[in-house]
Amino acid sequence: MMEFIDLKAMHENSRERIDTAISRVLEHGKFINGPEVYELEDTLSQWLGGINCVAVSSGTHALEIAMRALDIGPGDEVITTPFTWISSAETISLVGATPVFADIEEASYNIDSKAVEAAITNRTKAIIAVNLFGQMADYPSLEKLAEKHGIYLIEDAAQSLGAEQNGRKSCTIGTVSCTSFFPAKPLGCYGDGGAVFTRDKVLSGKIRAITNHGGKVRGEHHYVGTNGRFDTLQAAIVLAKFPAFKEEITRRTEIGARYTAELEGICQCPAVMSGNTHVYAQYTIRPRDREILAAHLKTQGIPTAVYYRNCLHQQKVFEALECASKSYPVAEKAAREVLSLPFHPYLEQIDQDRIIQAIIECETSDG
Repeated sequence: MMEFIDLKAMHENSRERIDTAISRVLEHGKFINGPEVYELEDTLSQWLGGINCVAVSSGTHALEIAMRALDIGPGDEVITTPFTWISSAETISLVGATPVFADIEEASYNIDSKAVEAAITNRTKAIIAVNLFGQMADYPSLEKLAEKHGIYLIEDAAQSLGAEQNGRKSCTIGTVSCTSFFPAKPLGCYGDGGAVFTRDKVLSGKIRAITNHGGKVRGEHHYVGTNGRFDTLQAAIVLAKFPAFKEEITRRTEIGARYTAELEGICQCPAVMSGNTHVYAQYTIRPRDREILAAHLKTQGIPTAVYYRNCLHQQKVFEALECASKSYPVAEKAAREVLSLPFHPYLEQIDQDRIIQAIIECETSDG
């Protein structure tokens, strides 16, 4: 059966560099805060134009640490999307603040700036905009809102490392940006990992301290922190994969464009918004009936996935929130309709053809 995301193929392309990198860590034995961690931070910082980078233990931890560094806590509200993975909202609760949801745009699946503006109150401390499926949210509008209301803008770039908007790279937007190195992400490690980015050097220092039990120097703790350090072995793996990742961004764009060219008019394909590039962390369509299409593709040995079957305001953990009783119709409709196809930078053209033809066969049939 075809792989949904072929991690083995991605590994094979960087195998020699990864083996060498792991061996080097095993030889020097600095498994915590080893040199590869700081080399990775410097590599990403330079690639993103000099922004400060702190590598952390996961994308989820990145969001939590960022909010702790911004002193977001009890009594504060943070606005985010209901159509995303739970990390974007659960981290708000973890710092003691209250998640508030705002509906999404129909075309991009990203948070709608008009819905955000309607949700702002005098308790709003920040907006977490999620770059869903691999393209950036409407940051020009969100930045204006953040400036107008004097609130923080946090870019959740877990799915969008490598994407751009009007020439600005993902992970460089807002007060703080966060990404994930979860294995299935565009740049993945072989476990959990993530990073926090900010242009504010003082804030970056606070983030680094919170990541390391709140300490600026060993034995002196200045903040209530956590163990959010990134593992040296994982940092070495990400570094070893980085040269291929830069090439993979182009491949992702090309494969996504081919899917769209062949499937446009057959089903609703991802819309690349004006000024954006798309790295297709997932290639997500809206067919006539996703259950029928998913079943048909399964008979052809083609896997699919649904991101996300239930919106966050419908999750039991958030049922006590005031906003949980509200309706977010665009997000709810997307949750009922979307279907993600196999996608990764090493997807062979013969497999692309199989997927495209199977979808056309099902979507144009009278059954």
